[in-house]
Amino acid sequence: MEHIPNTEHVSVNPRPQMLTIRETARTGILPEAALRTLVKQNKIPGVYVGCKFLVNYDRLCDWLNDPENHTTARG
Repeated sequence: MEHIPNTEHVSVNPRPQMLTIRETARTGILPEAALRTLVKQNKIPGVYVGCKFLVNYDRLCDWLNDPENHTTARG
């Protein structure tokens, strides 16, 4: 009899949703000015691609929902 692993509790990490600051603001989560301020303060999860900053939207939502238990380091 072949053993089939229980995958019920396995977490699959899909690719993070990366949005520009303007796209993130259009979701209504935070105003564009607030997002830009937080980027300057190194508090928004994301990366620079050239001179454009891409917000890791999934991690941002997690952080905003529970800021005490999430780091804001970029990457």
